[in-house]
Amino acid sequence: MPCPTHHVHVPAGHGRTFEIRAGQYLTIIDTDGQQAADFVAVVRGRLEEQLSPVHTRRRLNSLFFAVGDCLYSTADEPLLEVIADTIGVHDANVPACDPTRFSVDFGVDGHRNCLDNLHEGLAGYGLLAVNVPEPFNLFQNGPVTADGRMQVTDPRSKAGDHVVFRALKDLVCAVSSCPQDIIPGNGLHVTPIDIRIADTAPTPA
Repeated sequence: MPCPTHHVHVPAGHGRTFEIRAGQYLTIIDTDGQQAADFVAVVRGRLEEQLSPVHTRRRLNSLFFAVGDCLYSTADEPLLEVIADTIGVHDANVPACDPTRFSVDFGVDGHRNCLDNLHEGLAGYGLLAVNVPEPFNLFQNGPVTADGRMQVTDPRSKAGDHVVFRALKDLVCAVSSCPQDIIPGNGLHVTPIDIRIADTAPTPA
């Protein structure tokens, strides 16, 4: 019997870790709009195989992914298939914000950050902070300028925008509602992210 849809709520500025089985559908939702969500994954029982923006960019020959693409691992294996995407604007270039980002760049110590948010749950699986994968920054608007420079601006996403993945392997995933509230990136207002895990594909809205 298919299991009912499982919901994970990621409070504003915090992180959550969860498991997903091969064949299940993962929907990540920008609940209120204009909120970046750092997303990482590792293969369950095989922590050294991780979701990799670098390998994905090489396989897709693109800085960005689209519906129908797969996201690849450090072993060059497809881990997730992109099933639906209501916004189509995400970033795979910028690393997770960390304590140094806030203390050195902004002079703020002890600020919540995506690296710590992601590591909090992954630590229970034996992953060290230094080994947390580089993220896919869902909903983050990170355009590349004509002269090859990266920018981070406020997301274009609106309340309810979402991306749907189908898992191709058993995965341990972590999502951080990015706590950045000092410079543009979340509309200067940090809000929650919601997640649905289901055995069947969600019905298009």
